[in-house]
Formats: sequence, C-alpha cells, structure tokens
Amino acid sequence: MWRALMLVAALQGSDFDAAGYRIARYRGVVAAAPVGVVRIDADAARTLQRRGARLIDVTPAEGGHWDPDRRAWRLAETHTTIPGARWLPEAGRGDAPPGTIAWLIRAAPADKRRPVVVFCLADCWMSWNAARRLAAAGHRDVRWFAEGIDGWRERGWPLIPASPAGGPDGPAVIPKA
Repeated sequence: MWRALMLVAALQGSDFDAAGYRIARYRGVVAAAPVGVVRIDADAARTLQRRGARLIDVTPAEGGHWDPDRRAWRLAETHTTIPGARWLPEAGRGDAPPGTIAWLIRAAPADKRRPVVVFCLADCWMSWNAARRLAAAGHRDVRWFAEGIDGWRERGWPLIPASPAGGPDGPAVIPKA
C-alpha cells in the first residue's frame, strides 16, 4: 500500500514527504487507516470514550499559533472537542517539528497497550499522520476516528470548549488519567 501511496504522492507533487506523512492539502478523502492503526466509527469512539480511552484531538488552531516566548498558545478562535479529549493543535502536521512530535507522544498513554483514539475533522489527514506517528512510537492500540468532531456533532453528541493541553516546546500540562 505504501508504494501505491508514494506513487500517488509523486503524481500529486509534494503532498507527502519521503517518509509517507501528508505535508500539504490536509483536507481530503483518506481512503484507509495507516498501517498498525484501526479505523473506527462514531459509535466505537463513544464506547472507547466511556471506557476511559485516551482521546487526542489534533485539530489545528485556526488562525492561532504557539508563542515560544510566552510558552503559550495565541488563539484566534475558540475550539470545541469531544468531552475528555486532549487538544494538541498542530500535532498532526506531517512536517511537525521534533518538539511537537514529542508533545504528541507525551500526550499518549504511558502504557502503550492502552487504547488511544486520535481525531480531528472529517476528511483530515492530520489525525491520520498523528495516528501513524503513535503506532510508529510503539503504541499497540491506536484507533483513528476518521470522522472526528464532525461525525460526533452529526450524531448530536455534546462538544465542550477546549484549551490546548500544554505546548510543543516544553512539558505538556497533561493530567494523569
């Protein structure tokens, strides 16, 4: 499958890097889950949420950015997410800097056998990238909720206001769960 993906990438230009992470045009149909990751639907995501799985939201901070001088996020818009999720804006970028990748990995459960559900919006490659990174880091039960916040909202399930869970260049402020 990766050979086919790389061929598609070559034909599309620079949408993917050499390692196979999507680095451009993040909004688009994603045909399959990354290797080592299970794609789940909204019902499965809700079941896992209720059972205490770690939920990681990698939706970008629209119009916002991490301010390294203040070590804080500057957000232009409010964000809502699934109750219990930790929001790590920008952690799904394919070309994320090492600090952001480390932040994502720190947000995942320390017990790499524990379920972790990664999501953003429907048809968004950022959650695909993040799920793939966690699987590559040795997490054995990575679930990719491809429909993400959009699928949750379509079911009429509640979303709550979110603040970023720490930042990419220092210890994440992530409570133990």
